[in-house]
Amino acid sequence: MTVEPTNLVIVELTVNGENHTLVIPPNKTLLTSIREDLYLTGAKPGCYNGDCGACTVLIENVPMKSCLMLTVEANKKDIQTIEGLHNSAIQKAFIENFAFQCGYCTPGFILNSHALLQQHPNPSRETIKEWLESNICRCTSYEEIEQAIGEVIQEIMQRKRDAE
Repeated sequence: MTVEPTNLVIVELTVNGENHTLVIPPNKTLLTSIREDLYLTGAKPGCYNGDCGACTVLIENVPMKSCLMLTVEANKKDIQTIEGLHNSAIQKAFIENFAFQCGYCTPGFILNSHALLQQHPNPSRETIKEWLESNICRCTSYEEIEQAIGEVIQEIMQRKRDAE
């Protein structure tokens, strides 16, 4: 039996503001490329079927499950991982509210919450719950996560009041 060589593709990614050119098999997931080719390990492998959200990254500021996306689909797109989110209000609020236990799911929750607050600076409780449904915390830190989001919402609203 003869095995044909795998066709490789060239993909250009901008991850956390840095440009990268990868030569990869076309079936490689974005999660695998981020972790194995770019050595950014904040996005975690969990379920590999999009249920847990541990692999969440932002693609053009939209939360995406990187285990479900092929790297070629992210060609020439702006990608943000937890490593690229520096000293954000939501990160600080997660720390202050102890919104994590083991921490495995935390990067996905932080990126998802960051995107939520970028798109909805004053979301309703229902909107927050709806957005949080895309991620799973097996240690049950949901109440603390919601508190962290609420704290950032209060900061956003206070800044608006101060600006008026």
